[in-house]
Amino acid sequence: MRHSLPIAPQFYVTAPQPCPYLAGRMERKLFTALQGDSAEKLNNALSKQGFRRSQNVLYRPSCTDCSACISARIKVADFAPSKSQKRVLKRNADLTRSASSPWATEPQYTLFRDYLDSRHAAGGMADMDLFEFAAMVEETPIRTRLIEYRSSLADAATTDARNDPAGNDPYEGLRAVSLTDILEDGVSMVYSFFAPELMKSSVGTYLILDHIKIAHHLDLPYVYLGYWVPGSDKMGYKANFKGVEIFRKGAWEMLTHPDDYSSEINPITVAPIADQVARIELPD
Repeated sequence: MRHSLPIAPQFYVTAPQPCPYLAGRMERKLFTALQGDSAEKLNNALSKQGFRRSQNVLYRPSCTDCSACISARIKVADFAPSKSQKRVLKRNADLTRSASSPWATEPQYTLFRDYLDSRHAAGGMADMDLFEFAAMVEETPIRTRLIEYRSSLADAATTDARNDPAGNDPYEGLRAVSLTDILEDGVSMVYSFFAPELMKSSVGTYLILDHIKIAHHLDLPYVYLGYWVPGSDKMGYKANFKGVEIFRKGAWEMLTHPDDYSSEINPITVAPIADQVARIELPD
């Protein structure tokens, strides 16, 4: 009988391209494929080291002159809502949550397109079509859930300016969506989007608060938020949660005052790619 040894993941680097968060900067990513029988183990191991999943790829920033993007997670046991976050929960109390297997629909894509056009019109996803959106949602080799939020208010559909004269809701009741991975030590918010008119009710903050509830219900210690970017208006809100930890210099640490990290956007000396890869701890 022939036996084969497991193949260690190979790491690659993307070509530099304009940063979507900080003007005038270039981003570069270190990435590896997420596939095969060991995909779950690899995702769990690398998520603990600041990596994020996108379809069947794991990546983390590896920019040559900037270290602004910092992986962040909330320690559920240390979290307590602030007064403003309690108000966010009340403002969004009409939203109801449902979870299912990751399957893309046209109403989701319509909501996604409007979200991008209102918040990230110049971002890397701006030209994503329905088929690419479906791939983002459905191509996952690990345990992933699609979490949809709908409004329980009878007149919810009328709040959308895109409704046609007949009063049809192009989102078919959807108000927010989160693609969420279930890790061995937490839930990871892979990508979230919502109806543009809900920005005033801070629904982005509400989704994080609700994922803290989900993690608590599943008895998981962390909610992985993706990257916090000091100096970025779009990503700065992630620092407003009690119990936030950030991944720096190979370890997780509690976030102190956000202003203490403003120097992270300054040019730094970045270790060679070979050294970065050598420091990655791979699963057995």
